[in-house]
Amino acid sequence: MRADLDVIAGLINPGARVLDLGCGEGELLAHLQETKSVNGYGLDVDENNIRICLDKGVNVIEQDLDDGLENFESHSFDMVVMTETLQSVKAPDRLLLDMLRIGQECVVTFPNFGHWRCRTQLVLGHMPIANHLPHAWYDTPNIHLCTFRDFEKLCTELDLKIIQRRVVNHKHAENPWMLRWPNMFGTFAFYRLGRA
Repeated sequence: MRADLDVIAGLINPGARVLDLGCGEGELLAHLQETKSVNGYGLDVDENNIRICLDKGVNVIEQDLDDGLENFESHSFDMVVMTETLQSVKAPDRLLLDMLRIGQECVVTFPNFGHWRCRTQLVLGHMPIANHLPHAWYDTPNIHLCTFRDFEKLCTELDLKIIQRRVVNHKHAENPWMLRWPNMFGTFAFYRLGRA
């Protein structure tokens, strides 16, 4: 399993009700069903991903996150997960509020636009391309790139509680530089959020 998904799996309690937004091929949910007996659903728009999820026995719904989550009742999940998708949705603020309307907690991961490599390329007059942001400006799915500080400011504005933050490099490992200066040296962040 991908290293980032392994980190998230460690945050999920056995038997939890889990919703995975942008679930891809259902790798996380399949693992959680097998190892923690979760009751999970995934949302995705890619037909191939949906077929692979179904082949794995993962419950999946075809749904565009930009359409919102109004079809889910409030407090219907223990955990809502969204990995590396926040930066590609049209209204990340509304989606975060919706995630915590339907879930007790949520986990959000995203790439850091404030990483030193991105900053250096901007100073040189170019849109950044890095391991964690591999697309050129003209073909990127990312429409709302942010830094860790930007995200934490948004959480404050939305009155969301940051329960836990973990900052990692592109191999999903930690180092002392990231602990001291996360916004400069962190590549990805995992935020576990709850209602204030």
